[in-house]
Amino acid sequence: MSYPHTPFTKQELIPQEETLELLKQKGELFIGIPKEVSFQENRVCLIPDAVSALVSHGHRVIIESNAGVSANYTDKEYSEAGAQITSDRKKVFSCPIILKVEPPSLGELELINPQSIIISALQIKTRSKKYFETLAQKRITALAFEYIKDDDGNYPAVRALSEIAGTASVLIAAELMTNANSGNGLMFGNITGVPPVDVVIIGAGTVGEFAARSAIGLGANIKVFDNSITRLRCIQNNLGRALYTSTLQPKYLLKALKRCDVLIGAVRGTDRAPIVVSQTMVENMKNGAVIIDVSIDMGGCIETSEVTSHDNSTFVKHGVIHYCVPNIPARYARTASVSLSNIFTPYLLKIGEDGGLEQSIRFDRGLRNGLYFYHGILTSKSVAQWFDLSYRDINLLIF
Repeated sequence: MSYPHTPFTKQELIPQEETLELLKQKGELFIGIPKEVSFQENRVCLIPDAVSALVSHGHRVIIESNAGVSANYTDKEYSEAGAQITSDRKKVFSCPIILKVEPPSLGELELINPQSIIISALQIKTRSKKYFETLAQKRITALAFEYIKDDDGNYPAVRALSEIAGTASVLIAAELMTNANSGNGLMFGNITGVPPVDVVIIGAGTVGEFAARSAIGLGANIKVFDNSITRLRCIQNNLGRALYTSTLQPKYLLKALKRCDVLIGAVRGTDRAPIVVSQTMVENMKNGAVIIDVSIDMGGCIETSEVTSHDNSTFVKHGVIHYCVPNIPARYARTASVSLSNIFTPYLLKIGEDGGLEQSIRFDRGLRNGLYFYHGILTSKSVAQWFDLSYRDINLLIF
């Protein structure tokens, strides 16, 4: 008996199960952007172009009047982009999603509806236990944008703001050295026949890298100090040139500080920035030298540093000009706003495509890393340890 010829095996001819792709239900986001009221906070989370992109995807944005004025964005620009402008602060905070730069104050938390979503910075060291208790009472879901990771495991918001702070530190130093600001009259620029400005940078992270990049671009001689050989090697690779690099050895650091015109401190710590430059070292620096302590938001890495503000940004100690403003990116509010907006917009569009934050955090590990409150339940171990609170693992709550 002959059998018909077939290219398929007997197993392949048996009916198979078919896997079909599930259609994701897109969600419509309703985002509220209040005006920042924190001291000297000039940034705004979304620029008009970002609002236009969200509105064109079917989302709604309501923004408090004059929220973008400090970053030179008018209400008219936001309105033309499709946002709804209101002077009613309660109306903005009644939105299901609240987008802020600074974390909401206790007064602002009272205006937020229960079970809302807050996306803002956390700034754990400036929070109080009452803040987290209020989040729990209102069953809030809260995301800290500085803890959100990208696909490479980096923190995009922290890196973006560090890039601004690093670049700004050199620009601020150049400004403070002018005669108009009672400086020593030196100029960055590598002028022919004039010795270049000497810059010492402590810390080879993102801030240090971009400070070095800016200083080199302005023709300065730079010396970078850090205790991590890996970071020192990375900064040379990223800048594409050999630099003077050294570990933090007091002998070599003191020698460099005696000769430098500008000192930029950019060292981070776990709870507080370590004191790297002592008062004695500052006393040995040149008269009219400039110190920019970018680490001041973590206590400062220079012993003589004291917190200053954008309105009264400098003081002189031991003949050295100190600039110790904690929130340097707010000095360049428009650039910082564009940078933050570039980070927020793709995440918000993705949350909408996924059908809401619940679905996004289920599948996006980097976004889930920024979650510290989930429906009123604390999910951050670091916050729990800092304030002696109980917490739950987010992975046990969302699956």
